[in-house]
Amino acid sequence: MYLSSRRSDDALALDLAGDWRVRNFGALARELAAVPLAGAHSVLIDAARLEALDLSAAWLLQGFIERAHAAGAQVHFIAGEPDLIRLVEPRAATVGAASAAAVPAVTIESPAPARRWLTEPLALLGRNTVLAGRDSLGGLSFLGRAALTLLSAIARPRRLRPVSIARHLYDTGVTAIPIITLIAFLISVIIAYLGAQQLARYGATILVADLVAIGVLRELGVLLTAIIVAGRSGSAFAAEIGSMRLNEEVDALYAMGVDPFEVLVLPRLLGLALALPLLTIVADLVGLAGGAVLCRAVLHIPLSQYLVRVREAISATTFWVGVIKAPVFAILIGAAGTLRGMQVSGSSRELGRLTTMAVVQAIFLVILADAIFAIVFMELDI
Repeated sequence: MYLSSRRSDDALALDLAGDWRVRNFGALARELAAVPLAGAHSVLIDAARLEALDLSAAWLLQGFIERAHAAGAQVHFIAGEPDLIRLVEPRAATVGAASAAAVPAVTIESPAPARRWLTEPLALLGRNTVLAGRDSLGGLSFLGRAALTLLSAIARPRRLRPVSIARHLYDTGVTAIPIITLIAFLISVIIAYLGAQQLARYGATILVADLVAIGVLRELGVLLTAIIVAGRSGSAFAAEIGSMRLNEEVDALYAMGVDPFEVLVLPRLLGLALALPLLTIVADLVGLAGGAVLCRAVLHIPLSQYLVRVREAISATTFWVGVIKAPVFAILIGAAGTLRGMQVSGSSRELGRLTTMAVVQAIFLVILADAIFAIVFMELDI
């Protein structure tokens, strides 16, 4: 049984379930043909229990919907219309033209030139505010769908695609180690050098170890790592998925009954969420080593004294404050990259624009999240 029907007065409710793919085409066609539509004014379809839907089954379902319309019934989806139905819906191009011809022309008077300096900036502000609000809701919806996909995949571990997660862990983590170590070393050396110049005025150069340890472990290690990963992996995610969108590979996944979120989005998010904390630990170790090198070479502070000072400067939570931020930053970076990649359509110019937007928004979200973490940790006295 791939569907069950319930009749109440002039309404017909259909519950779709099971594997709706081409291998079950005959059974699906027979069950849809057996659904009685006589006397039904509305048809409610619940597709929440569908395990899979490919293009062939979507054509069958669309044929049933058209048959219901021909019988005078209105069709509504309870849990949302499946994406493939939108691909096979008939496009009535003449309807739009006829409707446009039936609407009388309306002349809109432009505001007086003397008031344009006020109305145009307000209109631009309102337009950008609405677009930003829609974009934010779209991002939250994207994260919610990714979370639901993860929850549904946990019940079947093979759907988590561990091989794909391992590949993205390698691409975003292992290959980023050289640039992460270089940047962390140089930044820690710069901080130690600038701090030594100021602290030398008060004869407190030993406090350079405190400055490097707390600064790197709490903030700079994870923040610089996240920004570098946003530039590397965020842009890569957007470009890869965007190219697949332009080549219609994502539509092919829908046609085969495969959820692109499960194949393209979830492995990248999980791989990056595992890679960024490990890269943060590497950046912390290299940053402390960079401060030790400068203290030994410039300030002539022995390594043993530097280590003792570092151990006294950090508390039990200093290291974990930085590491806890890493998975959150990873989810934000991965979500920005995959979301913009899934939005690519039309041309390669759109691919470049959305790839750039993915990097910019990922860096902005990382800095915003870091500021929120700083306020929360300050209120918690951590």
